[in-house]
Amino acid sequence: MAITTKENTTNGTNPRPKYDPEFTDKVIAATGPNAHPRLKQIMPNLLRHLHDFAREVDLTVAEWTVGVELINEAGRQSTDKRNETGLLCDILGLESLVDEITSKLLLSSSAGAATATPSAVLGPFYRTDAPVLPNGSSIVRAAPGSAWYQQAEPLLTHVSGRVVSSSTGEPVAGALVDVWLAGPDGLYEQQDAAQPDMNLRGRFRTDAHGRYALYCVRPTAYPVPGDGPAGRVLRLLDRHPWRPAHIHFIVSRDGFRTLTTQVFDRDDRFVRDDSVFAVKDELLVGFERREGDERARWSLAYDFSLCEV
Repeated sequence: MAITTKENTTNGTNPRPKYDPEFTDKVIAATGPNAHPRLKQIMPNLLRHLHDFAREVDLTVAEWTVGVELINEAGRQSTDKRNETGLLCDILGLESLVDEITSKLLLSSSAGAATATPSAVLGPFYRTDAPVLPNGSSIVRAAPGSAWYQQAEPLLTHVSGRVVSSSTGEPVAGALVDVWLAGPDGLYEQQDAAQPDMNLRGRFRTDAHGRYALYCVRPTAYPVPGDGPAGRVLRLLDRHPWRPAHIHFIVSRDGFRTLTTQVFDRDDRFVRDDSVFAVKDELLVGFERREGDERARWSLAYDFSLCEV
């Protein structure tokens, strides 16, 4: 039976529940015999927690309506270029919590998982079908003479590394390394009319030695968008919107579990105060000055370790 902690007393007699103590059980019992197995397993817990929350805070119809409209607004604002509903989950810590749960389940079920690169949240600005480019290419698509490029030029960065098996340490040839990041103005290309389509996005295949290489920019910290429900919630909670400087990756190969992760600039002030709670110590990296390369001022070397299926 669902918990009902709020009680009334009448003339000093035995306390009685403030709200109908059988209501939640009736809702749970409405599930039919042919329900989806996973939903049948998890929905009773969800309903109990959800109903108990409403009772514990004395949720009113007016407040419920605001919450529903918040979710509706996030849905309306979500497109293939921006996932506002996902961002709402991010700032509430839900995606990072689910990421941790998934990682722990993987750790308990897969050989080599303990040495695999940790995962991190996907984030709301991923786009599918970024161009596949040769190793060593640049994902900076802005014209060199543009104002955006002039801002980016001091941050031009060479990123390279290997993809290896977490169980054997052997290189993984033919792995697909999907990379994307925000520009020096703190905006992803779909947020910024000054950037060309698919700027700072690309996919690279590792060579026979598991190596990948690309040119991009050194990431900078940026605030999550404040023009939607997620930003409004942050302001109502008196929370800052900043994310530490990071680069997103999805690394995949047949026979291995797909890795979705981020790497974070360890020198960024927000690595200990990320607005979406995604930073992990194992994903902190250091950028080094790069000499003798007119295409880059900085360099980053980072290897990915994939867990076999």
